[in-house]
Amino acid sequence: MMGCFSRAWCYPFRLAFLVLVLLPVSPTQAMQNQLADHASPYLAMHGDDPVAWQDWGEDALKLAREQDKLLFISSGYFSCHWCHVMQRESYKNPQIAALLNEYFVPVKLDRELHPALDAYLIDYLERTQGHAGWPLNIFLTPEGYPLIGATYLPVERFSTLLRRLNKTWIDKRAKTRNLARRALLQVIAKKTHGQAAPIPAAELRQRLILEALALGDAMEGGFGEQNKFPMAPQLLAMLRLRGNTPFEPLDSFLQVTLDQMAQQGLRDHLAGGFFRYTVDPSWQVPHFEKMLYTQAQLARVYLLAGTLYGREDYLGIARETLDFMLREMRGQNGALIASFSAVDEQGEEGGPYLWHPQDLDILLGTEDAGLVRRHWAMLGPPPLEGGYLPRRGESAVELAASLQQQAAQTWIHLQELKSRLLQERKQRGLPADTKELAAWNGLAIGALALAAKVLDEPAYGEAAGELAHALRSRLWRDGVLWRARSGDEPVGATSLADYAFLAEGLHLLSQSRPDESLIAWRDELVAAAWERFFSDQGWQASERHLIPGMGATAAEGDGALRSASAVLMALTQVLGQKQFQERLNSAISMSRDSVQAEPFWHASYVPVLMRETGGK
Repeated sequence: MMGCFSRAWCYPFRLAFLVLVLLPVSPTQAMQNQLADHASPYLAMHGDDPVAWQDWGEDALKLAREQDKLLFISSGYFSCHWCHVMQRESYKNPQIAALLNEYFVPVKLDRELHPALDAYLIDYLERTQGHAGWPLNIFLTPEGYPLIGATYLPVERFSTLLRRLNKTWIDKRAKTRNLARRALLQVIAKKTHGQAAPIPAAELRQRLILEALALGDAMEGGFGEQNKFPMAPQLLAMLRLRGNTPFEPLDSFLQVTLDQMAQQGLRDHLAGGFFRYTVDPSWQVPHFEKMLYTQAQLARVYLLAGTLYGREDYLGIARETLDFMLREMRGQNGALIASFSAVDEQGEEGGPYLWHPQDLDILLGTEDAGLVRRHWAMLGPPPLEGGYLPRRGESAVELAASLQQQAAQTWIHLQELKSRLLQERKQRGLPADTKELAAWNGLAIGALALAAKVLDEPAYGEAAGELAHALRSRLWRDGVLWRARSGDEPVGATSLADYAFLAEGLHLLSQSRPDESLIAWRDELVAAAWERFFSDQGWQASERHLIPGMGATAAEGDGALRSASAVLMALTQVLGQKQFQERLNSAISMSRDSVQAEPFWHASYVPVLMRETGGK
């Protein structure tokens, strides 16, 4: 199953057929693949595809309009398993490439460099089909109106789609343009909300909690009936709103969820860190990509939960996650890298993380291999083709009792065996996306700063401070924040998330490790974010849009990341910056309808609205 995230969850191999008509194009000057040696590792890996990939920008749109060709935008990311599969099956296929090159202007998009465009296309597919994910493939008119979308498609179905679109377009070019324009207007109209009257803070809190419990899986924890995503924004909001008011159904659900996420297949039990999601509802089998934002957000979740419930094991998981992040995700330029791929250098998904019984016997000897298999639940036939994925099994105390040893002795021996396993894992290459993204590093600064305070460990604060100074040196130029950098040039499109998450991280850092220069930078980021991304029409995820439909929104929902607009609003409330009060009031008023109607999907907004109506 492909990597996706939507309100309707994920159903693979389906198409969003809004319009099924396109047109053929007369032969024109051949396009060339532009992606070789691109600063984005994801785009660079497509640099030798036979598809004539264009980089996203005005030139690609101009080419589509001049040649009257449809745009084909394929959005993905480096660590995405199904993105690799579709590249191998379709984009390396000369026949598929010939169809794309002749009848379309093919554009490859790194979703991490253009998050606003990717979010718009994801939202469009969700609203027209009910699901979305990556690889995300959208066909648009030369003017930029979406026509049809799909996630992963096997090569036969993809080829059939391309031929069918070309054939049907021959006869209905004008009608297709009109239908696409009208369809987009209908989608935009559905997103328009009125000005709802505020409800009491206690009622809004209750709505969020009851909606979450209704959507939640009481037995396995988490949300959904197929895939399981961590849903960190919702967990963070509920942990915060629970506060000092016990509520047994909520407390039970949250702890079941956190236990399952920590004990089963979502977490790397050897090196630390979390995978992005699991493909089953019991948290057993992950897609093996590791994202920086996953580590930062879940470390914060476990810090808050550990404090709230007095759970030392939760605090230990947070510490282990942050240690993994600092140890394994440091980039060459002082910031943290984006991700590790789900696919190893041999093309095997999850290869470095999986163990065959015979490999354990050879590496450790039969006796120690048996101990390892008991401790990390690697008993019985391997459940995956690649072998066992370590999960929580018998504890050191339980093993010591059965071996008639002291628990400390058994624990030390298990740590020695873990070190040997990790040394072996290092021999298995795992590709990394080395982009250093402002927003995701901002999340990391916030998590490290919170850990320094909660765990009383100054080293985390020092790491956060070093990271903050590295980002300011590399990504801050003349009052403008770059999303990423290659050489001396910015890469990608800076988003509201870059400003909001970095400003929040700097604020959290100021609480445990005050630095006047970083506090001043925080205030500059907040001011710039309000100026650049908010207007009377609402929030814009990025400053500049090249296609229609990417206008302002009243309330930016939570996704894999918290709503950046909600983060900025909450930070503005905390800082008490009166110069932004009028804009903050306007933003709250605009968002109220969406938040009150769907609090679960706008969970990060709920504390903001509650504070305005007297809640905490």
